[in-house]
Amino acid sequence: MQFTDAVTVSGTRRTADGYLVAEAKSVRTGIQLYSGKEVGKPDLDVVRVYRPADQVFSQDSLQSFSHAPVTMDHPAESVTAENWKRLSVGEVSTAAKKDGEWVHLPLILKDAAAITAVDSGKRELSAGYTCELVWGDGVTEDGQAFNATQTNIKINHLAIVDRARAGSKARIGDAASDVWGAAPINDHQPQKETIMTLKTVTVDGIPVEVTDQGAIVITTLQTRLSDALAKITATETAMQTALAAKDADLAKKDAALDAEKAKVLSDADIDKRVQDRADLIALATAIAKDVKTAGLADAAIRKAVVSAKLGDAAIAGKPDAYIDARFDILAEDAKKAAVADPFARVVADGLKQVDGAPAATAHTAMVTDMSTAWMTQNKGAA
Repeated sequence: MQFTDAVTVSGTRRTADGYLVAEAKSVRTGIQLYSGKEVGKPDLDVVRVYRPADQVFSQDSLQSFSHAPVTMDHPAESVTAENWKRLSVGEVSTAAKKDGEWVHLPLILKDAAAITAVDSGKRELSAGYTCELVWGDGVTEDGQAFNATQTNIKINHLAIVDRARAGSKARIGDAASDVWGAAPINDHQPQKETIMTLKTVTVDGIPVEVTDQGAIVITTLQTRLSDALAKITATETAMQTALAAKDADLAKKDAALDAEKAKVLSDADIDKRVQDRADLIALATAIAKDVKTAGLADAAIRKAVVSAKLGDAAIAGKPDAYIDARFDILAEDAKKAAVADPFARVVADGLKQVDGAPAATAHTAMVTDMSTAWMTQNKGAA
């Protein structure tokens, strides 16, 4: 949790380079009063916070003061390496040490405008620091009751302010303060004044108490995250739509390619078609020898044959199925006629050459027998 506390500065002097060197007091021990809203207890008007000496003067806490930046007023953010150059006007020059109930530390201002502001009366200081607030009622050694204890105190910066909450004790030479997180209530700061307001912000379903500025930052980041997610979703949707369109286009091209492949005939298919065509033409000319088949499709050939045999009137207005059936009947009749008529069968089958070798052999034998017959007769007479 972030807190502010008044500091006292005295013994100012200028260096030869014009820097302002001063002595300051920061973070004291004892009881501090805080508004309940400032420390996450809105149901309480005042919260008594105990700052024990073993926490204020612990080695880690004192070490955190070394070279801590000095700022003009409390910045709206913690001072870090990223914003130090923009926010810092000086620094705590050496290690802090115990000074009674306070932490004593020397500081140096190096910014001319800040030094001029101090010379003009802006001379009070306020420490901005972080700590862990441990809740639990208790009583100090001197009998003062408290509701919570500050632990792990770490300085973040010292701010030059117009008015310190601790009054005139917190001054540069003669000291100042503003708001940086929770600050103690005292006679110089009316209790009704709000120093730090905590808001509950839900992050990933978890309620978190933060300052007004923290709530603004978280809300802004959540809005940016939501916008980024919306853009990512829109991009993914557009990409899926484009991929679907591409897939549909590829499927269409594949279908067209398959259709073209289906049109391509194999060698066997081509041979069969040629044979079927030749058989159809032969059959057509056998049924009607004068029918013309050149350049006609198969169906047109069958129609021309039926028309030649039966006349155009027989097929006028008839469907293809009827014409095909009549052609098949004519084809059957033609085949039967070829079987019944030997001459027609010979014409249909074609003339076949008979082997003449046996006849020639018989003729030669007869001639030989006739030419030698007298020789046989003469032998018998002898």
